[in-house]
Amino acid sequence: MIHGIIPAIITPFQRTETMPVDINGLRSNIEYLLSEGIDGIVPCGSTGESATLNFAEHEEIIEEVVSAVGSRIPVIAGTGSNNTEEALTLTKAAKKIGADAALVISPYYNKPNRAGLIKHYTLLADCGIPIIVYNVPSRTGQNLTPDLIVELAQNPDIIGVKEASGDISQISQIIEATRELERDIPFSVLSGDDNMTLPIISLGGTGVISVAANLEPSRMGSLYDACRTGSFVRAQQIHYELSPLFRGMFIDTNPIPVKKGVELRGGAAGPLRLPLTELDLQKESVLKEILSHYD
Repeated sequence: MIHGIIPAIITPFQRTETMPVDINGLRSNIEYLLSEGIDGIVPCGSTGESATLNFAEHEEIIEEVVSAVGSRIPVIAGTGSNNTEEALTLTKAAKKIGADAALVISPYYNKPNRAGLIKHYTLLADCGIPIIVYNVPSRTGQNLTPDLIVELAQNPDIIGVKEASGDISQISQIIEATRELERDIPFSVLSGDDNMTLPIISLGGTGVISVAANLEPSRMGSLYDACRTGSFVRAQQIHYELSPLFRGMFIDTNPIPVKKGVELRGGAAGPLRLPLTELDLQKESVLKEILSHYD
């Protein structure tokens, strides 16, 4: 079962005209996160600027992450697209490279109907690699309802959902409806918002695919451990310690703030590819102030 603190990692680029992927920096960032005790890792998600990666870069990054991680933790490769054929190509490549699972955002812009969504995810599940559905209505323009998630969860190769709807009632319904399913591997419900980690795990969720864990993996791990052991007073304390960071990660479009944060902490980050641009100086000052409380 996929569980724990799972950073959705940034993609560092070199500061040259063509901005190639900084492979050495990528590996350095991964080693730091591993040393801090993370439970899984997501390359090529939206935090990794997947929308601006070409197919060759996408595969190169997944291959480098799989190589760097070895068998220490699960690698969950972002392979989603609003073009089913592209998603199939990326998902098959992730399986061939050796990723442990694929994280697949629901098709954005197209807004397929229920039948289209079922077919989309069923075809991807047939690739032979476990699939985690990613529901993020703020980016896709479409919410995946609890009954749809439950129907998808009947497929043994669809192993979980990253829930970023922000609707705690909906997430509770998904956990309630999937926890009793007869499956060889329990269905994982993962928070897709750092600030929802505490309530989602308290309801029976299994972890978080996290932006903030790029910067504070150990503290995020402490939050998860406190929730997992039922130490909710301690979990609440850690939640409020981290809340300014959670908000800081969204003072601009993700991953603009987290990428600047990694750079300020001495990690590999580099520029953002257009249409994303650098954090402005005023917001950078705000971010520096937030980070100072964790140094």
